Amino acid sequence: MASLPSPAAAIALVNTSIVEHEFQTMQSSFIPAEKGAHYKKGSAMVSPIQKTSFPQRLEFTEAFSLLVEGKELESGVYVPLLQECLARKSVSEAQALQARMIKTGIHENLFLSTFMINVYAKCGRMEYARRMFDSMPQRNVVTWTALMTGYTHNSQPMSTARVYCEMLESGAYPTNYTLGTVLSACFSLNDVNFGRQIHCFSVKYGIEDDISVANALCSFYSKTGCIKSGLQVFQRMPEKNVISWTTIISAVDDNGEPEMGLQLFGEMLTEGVEPNEFTLTSVLGACCVMQALDVGKQLHGFIIKIGLETNAPVRNSIMYMYMKNGEIEDSHKLLDNMDEMSLITWNKLIAGHAQMMDRMGNDLSAHHSGLQALRIFQKMNRSTTKPDLFTFSSVISVCSKLVGLEQGEQIHAQTVKTGFITDVVVGSAVVNMYSKCGSIEKASRAFVEMPTRTLISWTSMITGFAQHGRCHEALHLFEEMRLAGVRPNKVTFVGVLSACSHAGLVDDCLKYFDMMKREYGIKPVMDHYACVIDMFVRIGELDKASTFVKEMEIEPNEFIWSILLAGCRSHGNMDLGFVAAERLLELKPKDTEIYFMLLNTYLQAEKWKDLSRVRKIMKDEKIVKLQDWSWISIKGAVYSFRANDRSHPQTVYIHEYLENLLKKSKEMGYIAEKSAEIAEDEEDERSFVDQENCTKESVANAEIAEDEEDERSFVDQENCTKESVATYHSELLAVAFGLINVQDGASIRIIKNIRMCRDCHSAIKTFSIITQREIIVRDGKRLHQFRNGVCSCGDFGGMV
Repeated sequence: MASLPSPAAAIALVNTSIVEHEFQTMQSSFIPAEKGAHYKKGSAMVSPIQKTSFPQRLEFTEAFSLLVEGKELESGVYVPLLQECLARKSVSEAQALQARMIKTGIHENLFLSTFMINVYAKCGRMEYARRMFDSMPQRNVVTWTALMTGYTHNSQPMSTARVYCEMLESGAYPTNYTLGTVLSACFSLNDVNFGRQIHCFSVKYGIEDDISVANALCSFYSKTGCIKSGLQVFQRMPEKNVISWTTIISAVDDNGEPEMGLQLFGEMLTEGVEPNEFTLTSVLGACCVMQALDVGKQLHGFIIKIGLETNAPVRNSIMYMYMKNGEIEDSHKLLDNMDEMSLITWNKLIAGHAQMMDRMGNDLSAHHSGLQALRIFQKMNRSTTKPDLFTFSSVISVCSKLVGLEQGEQIHAQTVKTGFITDVVVGSAVVNMYSKCGSIEKASRAFVEMPTRTLISWTSMITGFAQHGRCHEALHLFEEMRLAGVRPNKVTFVGVLSACSHAGLVDDCLKYFDMMKREYGIKPVMDHYACVIDMFVRIGELDKASTFVKEMEIEPNEFIWSILLAGCRSHGNMDLGFVAAERLLELKPKDTEIYFMLLNTYLQAEKWKDLSRVRKIMKDEKIVKLQDWSWISIKGAVYSFRANDRSHPQTVYIHEYLENLLKKSKEMGYIAEKSAEIAEDEEDERSFVDQENCTKESVANAEIAEDEEDERSFVDQENCTKESVATYHSELLAVAFGLINVQDGASIRIIKNIRMCRDCHSAIKTFSIITQREIIVRDGKRLHQFRNGVCSCGDFGGMV
């Protein structure tokens, strides 16, 4: 860094020139005006321009024409003309004025020259601003600050830093505004060391206590992750205004400390500082993160008390807070009371429902939340407000989660019509939507049509190919991405390794795994290990899979052991399967489906004591009952089914149709498999059922007796009466309903809240042959696309 001016020189530069004051008060200036701020003089004083009423009597075009014709006009004419150039963003007219200023000698006026720099900067032409700056015979701190602010606002932070060093070398003394601009550049550069030097400068020359400098330092440290340093600056501030409190509250919220944010807000109120809209939106955001509904309601009451409930950003944040906490009715009440809906409000509503879907997981309530988001989008389209790229990216993600191909296609068409499809975020969302809706061809077409592609775009398409069993296309696209100079990240490699796993490409999988570590320096995470283990399991190399698990650099979790256990069950290696089962039990997983897998493992091996042990663990750990739900959307209506559901008006027809399909499936070689399940009978939620899945002939119930004399005895009730009712899993009922009600030739799209069992997976494969229909089931783990008896998961998705 350049040498800093001495304290004596700094004291000598305290007086503020009239020119600087004039420039500071201009409305079009970049330089903010803050109460209590002061400038230090860094150059000789130049007389300000003369005030004149002459420009008020001339239109812009008339005055500009007079200047071009060479008419002599007063210097005061130039200010409104420059302001008009700025309003018009007209660089050519500004250049014409500059030429006239040079010809008449007015360019030596420091105020006008600095103003011209400001005009060029705001028009985005920093090269012209720099030339103007270099041609100036003299400069003051406002001139330096204007140039630096221009570079910062035009995303050229490195140039800001260079100009700052030039200023110090010239002997000029920076003001609080100058330091704020430079700190903003430091953040853009993510240069913490340079920012700390600016901090040291402010301490050395006694301006750290200036409230604008302290606020800028707090903001800088928080944005660069140095929250402790930001808190120290805040605590040392002798005087704190609402900006100070808002800055630090936002800082701790952004750095994952929402509880501290609420605590600081309480201290702020205690000190008598009244919050503004930015403070309140930050605190409401903390309530969203913490799911602190009670605090949010109190804050809502406080907002009403201070009269800010009509403020649009605050109102939007209140609505979003209720939505994030699951209070949909309260959120929509606020919506109904709004006289006017802004674009931000619409976006908050749609994004809120999209995020609620993520929080609810693969559940029916999440599906309803997604449909509500689509209704809000339709309502927005009927209003005068037009969607932007954030609206489209949110609503397209909702379509992805709903497996709503038809709705997604309509929104895609709207993005094409409005031109937003050219935005890389929207384009990537469209690619991802088609992929998750089971239309990989349309996803590929959308990807090819993208004018520009980012890492997210490439990764979405690679992952889509892998999930649809188009493994060689995924690997080919990955190599294209590398040739294009795009550096893959860990998510990209999950897609690549998954593609190798699906195709059983052992050598390629290990090659890319090694490439990820050596060439790109990416440390493997659990998903990477899972892909390699999945590959070995698919091809039946269980010993290699077990060895790879032992050699993992991180401790394998329940996901890894469940993959190995599923493979052992599929390939009949029960000795290794029991080892994996024991490791799973040691981890005490909370996922009900894993216990379901363990029960099936011990049931098939007739290990009754182990089955009883798992039953007891489930009881001790309070593992909730496994709920089986599936749903299908037809013409905007949602039809949901649970296991053995008989509540639908078409129940008789659905069951008859399903029985007929199963009969034909058996004739084609389908064999029903047995599995242990948690019963859906509400009168006995803890009973286990050993059933021949999805058949009418028998239901063999296997229960763990609750009798105190023999708590772990296993009761095998093989003989069922003819009146026994077959138990059908929810997805089979939904598929049958879809085949009955969806027009011939159209795809059937089902969403299931938990993973499919092997029996239903095998059954639906045969259904796709019998009906010659594409059946898509998105279960709790992945998307299954059944076509002509083949599933995109390579049949491993059914190993539950």
